[in-house]
Amino acid sequence: MTTLQSVPSIGAQPTAGPRPERAETRQRLSTTTYDLLVIGGGILGISTAWHAAQSGLRVALVDAGDFAGATSSASSKLLHGGLRYLQTGAVKLVAENHFERRALSRQVAPHLANPLTFYLPVYKGGPHGAAKLGAGVFAYSALSAFGDGVGHLLSPSKAHQDVPELRTEGLKAVAVYGDDQMNDARMAMMTVRAAVTAGAVVLNHAEVTGLRFTRGQVTGAELRDRVDGSEFGVDAHIVLNATGPWVDHLRRMEDPAAAPSIRLSKGAHLILKRTSQWRAALATPIDKYRITFALPWEDMLLLGTTDEEYEGDPADVAVTEADIAQILDEASFSVRDRQLQRDLITYSYAGLRVLPGGPGDTSKAKRETVVTEGPGGMLSVAGGKWTTFRHIGRTITNKLATLPGRPLGAGVEPVSRLPKRLPLPGVANPHAVTHRLLVDGSPAPRMAADTARHLATHYGSLALDIARLAGEHPELAERIHPDAPEIWAQVVYARDNEWAETADDVLRRRTTLTIRGLDTDEIRARVDGMLER
Repeated sequence: MTTLQSVPSIGAQPTAGPRPERAETRQRLSTTTYDLLVIGGGILGISTAWHAAQSGLRVALVDAGDFAGATSSASSKLLHGGLRYLQTGAVKLVAENHFERRALSRQVAPHLANPLTFYLPVYKGGPHGAAKLGAGVFAYSALSAFGDGVGHLLSPSKAHQDVPELRTEGLKAVAVYGDDQMNDARMAMMTVRAAVTAGAVVLNHAEVTGLRFTRGQVTGAELRDRVDGSEFGVDAHIVLNATGPWVDHLRRMEDPAAAPSIRLSKGAHLILKRTSQWRAALATPIDKYRITFALPWEDMLLLGTTDEEYEGDPADVAVTEADIAQILDEASFSVRDRQLQRDLITYSYAGLRVLPGGPGDTSKAKRETVVTEGPGGMLSVAGGKWTTFRHIGRTITNKLATLPGRPLGAGVEPVSRLPKRLPLPGVANPHAVTHRLLVDGSPAPRMAADTARHLATHYGSLALDIARLAGEHPELAERIHPDAPEIWAQVVYARDNEWAETADDVLRRRTTLTIRGLDTDEIRARVDGMLER
């Protein structure tokens, strides 16, 4: 019988094939001079690598941890226009956010983005009245060209039918609007794959230990492979610091006297089991500026977020007891107590928003992207929103192509000529993929309905590769845990095609086992064994 550890690698897609071994990747990185070395594998660095590779640049991307291993997989999982920005009159910004959101959910990644209806409850004595919120959601939907329907007011009784756990005491009305949600770790992984397909060379778990200099200019980096301890270096014409909360740490490697350029805001979230079916999300105003979310996500309920200034080591950010109490307390404004029992919590996480430096309340700060250049020529970029990650990648790539002295040469394809809605790998209608997996009986028979839906909405058409693997090795068709939709074939697929090196890579970011609270010691040990080569 074939063991799980001995299952051979499989081809992820005809254009890329199985990923190269780490030693081979290190060899490529250390023997080529790249046009661009991106340090930081969060969504901002990933998107820049993707667009720069599309422009014809030789691109390398490295991260000290996993791709999207920090803030990029610790978001509220939303693709949204930014309803609160209407309060400040940022109409153009909301329209631009909506444009990017619609492009993602309709052309670029319809297999990874899901439409979600939001209810804004209006309570007696609340910070906003029904008329104001009704006008707000109408304007919000108008800026989206009414692509998600017309924002309107709904009766409390109808809203309660869709959200049984909605608190109705003192509820006067409900304002309705539409946005999208995603699994941020899966969206990031598919963007990494897109960058590699475009020609980028990528390596996770590769820590920068120092920068390389030539005549005072930053021309590369020294790295240590955290998997096996190997040390190597990468040469590049331009180095981009896209390390998110660590951006100033890397800037000080270039210039020990570099002043802080950013400030950090911590956002904590909770994941809970659901006590009933939710057909809409709740976005409840806490005060004039803040909203707390209760989102049906991955068959669970996501609550959050907090917003407080953070001054500690980014590696130490964690959810505290005070965070949990605050999230549950704010959720109780609109969610019934039985849904907020602590024994329903399966997971908690915290991420760090990167904001421009300066005074003021972090909850009122703009989510701007800041690009700076150091004395050694290293570019540092930080800040921005998940929704606009493609736009940020295009903007940075355009800046690279127009740097003084044109260090990248004249042959770079202008961003304006790149495909504006190039799909991510696996693009497909998830309903069609689900139907294929369930009805066709091909390439693997007898797949459970929840597993088919899960694969279709996390991999798109690439789900067929996973099903084929499960068909060839029946033991891989078994569920990893009886209470989760994932199957063991996804572990092998993550190992061979998605750069998974650790159990956390697989269980927290390639699948949903950790956030469901189902990553038992037995499962983690089995995953570790399958990752051994």
